[in-house]
Amino acid sequence: MAGIQTVVLKGDPDRAGVYTIMLRVPAHTKIAAHSHRDDRVATVISGTWHFGYGNKFDEAQLKSLPAGSFYTEPPGQPHFAETGDEPVTVQITGFGPSSTDYVDPAQDPRKHKAE
Repeated sequence: MAGIQTVVLKGDPDRAGVYTIMLRVPAHTKIAAHSHRDDRVATVISGTWHFGYGNKFDEAQLKSLPAGSFYTEPPGQPHFAETGDEPVTVQITGFGPSSTDYVDPAQDPRKHKAE
């Protein structure tokens, strides 16, 4: 997604085995509902991450997770997120290979890069 930086800290999310990535998400960013095929655990490193589970982005389902909070991303469980007025850094650990599958393919930002 535009502005989101992904840094691989350990392993390779595209290969079998443990990996850890760090996401740096700019302020005022909304991430549509999506899921991953692997089981993941995440920790909010800085900022307040607004995170929820469900098949579509639903502001009423968002939980505010300040720095130090953790959450899980079970395999195949759709989830969504957004940032507020500050950027957020999240560290995610999983067991690859990983994937990202948007519930609504039209909301997949990777498909809009060339436009």
